[in-house]
Amino acid sequence: MRYLVLFLGFFILTQGLAEAQVLPYAKEVVQTLSSDEFQGRGYVNKGDKIASDYIRKEFERFGLKSFSKKYLQKFDLSINTFPKSIELSVNGQKLRAGYDFHVTPGSPSVSGSFSTISLTVEDMLSDQKLRTKLMASMGKFIIVENYKKGDYTKEEQDRLGGVVQFLKYQSSNPASGTIILTNDKLTWNGSQTQHSRPSFTILSDSLDTPITEVKVKLSAKLERSYTTQNVLGYIEGENTDSMIVFIAHYDHFGKMGDAIFPGANDNASGTAMLLSLAKYYSENKPSYNTVFIAFGGEELGLLGSKHFVQNPLFDLTSIKFLVNFDLAGTGDEGIQVVNGSVYRDKFDLLTSINEEMELLPKVKIRGKACNSDHCFFDEAGVPGFYIYTLGGIRAYHDVYDKFETLPFTEFEDYFTLVTEFISRL
Repeated sequence: MRYLVLFLGFFILTQGLAEAQVLPYAKEVVQTLSSDEFQGRGYVNKGDKIASDYIRKEFERFGLKSFSKKYLQKFDLSINTFPKSIELSVNGQKLRAGYDFHVTPGSPSVSGSFSTISLTVEDMLSDQKLRTKLMASMGKFIIVENYKKGDYTKEEQDRLGGVVQFLKYQSSNPASGTIILTNDKLTWNGSQTQHSRPSFTILSDSLDTPITEVKVKLSAKLERSYTTQNVLGYIEGENTDSMIVFIAHYDHFGKMGDAIFPGANDNASGTAMLLSLAKYYSENKPSYNTVFIAFGGEELGLLGSKHFVQNPLFDLTSIKFLVNFDLAGTGDEGIQVVNGSVYRDKFDLLTSINEEMELLPKVKIRGKACNSDHCFFDEAGVPGFYIYTLGGIRAYHDVYDKFETLPFTEFEDYFTLVTEFISRL
């Protein structure tokens, strides 16, 4: 009995020490992946390849086995990029890419000085006035005035949104370009295509209005067949007939000219959780074969996970359960569990563990949602959760999503909850 007590005490101590080492390593991963050296993990200066190589080396260091050559599964995508410095001035005032303005991701190259024509809400809500302004916009930049959506009916909001979409994306827009003024947070995305006209979104607080002159130099490069990659490996478990699969996307938006989008929370943090689990299970043999997949191309439409599910490197029917980590760096308000209501028994197990161990502030339930890399696994009938943390910083798809501002509020408790949940499946 005395030896049993000593053994249990030693087991609890070593578990505690293992968990205590989680946060320093996770922070190291996030700091590395979101550093300038990794170019925002996008497609300018091969940021995606720098990131995948780092993850591959970590897999190798932890002794993971590989399904493929060098842990990689390659696939092609198209991407519109902005590899050179962007110059944008309004009324002679120089603006900063990423901070004062964003380029619409599908914008083509443009260079020159342009006069402007203002488009008011009143203009956009009237067919006749809109038509008159568009006819007068040839060779000019259209300036769309800032407006608050809450000031207008849903029908009017739909109309205004439709006009803005037309100006951004339709080749029949006769203007040389469009500038949308806003007070809302600037949020960027990627584009796999290139549009016929450039457009920019500018923070109204960054400038003096009205805008009468625009000077711009924008160089866009459409990569029609860019080869990127998923990174995957596995640890052999006690039971080799079934698999636990952990996934996270490592890609982000890279660069907009000189502006880098670090993507600390989205999704260096989820990748850090993935690698932390790989490290843990490399030191603590799992019950089942345990697979770790870092997907590329998520931000462009879940491209890496779609490619994998369509070209799997192992039998998807052998997956006992899958967990997708995205936005893992906060947790002030707990976590959200997508598919919680779909796999209610597993969700109830997760919440009971959380209550028993007093870990996270809250575990919130959500239904099915095709909003991250679990989506195509869902469609293939693979059971799993997509979990993301709640609360904390507002930085998302912008230049402010940095390591320095990421709180890691509940990372260790989140990690503990996941490992305990997997141990009880």
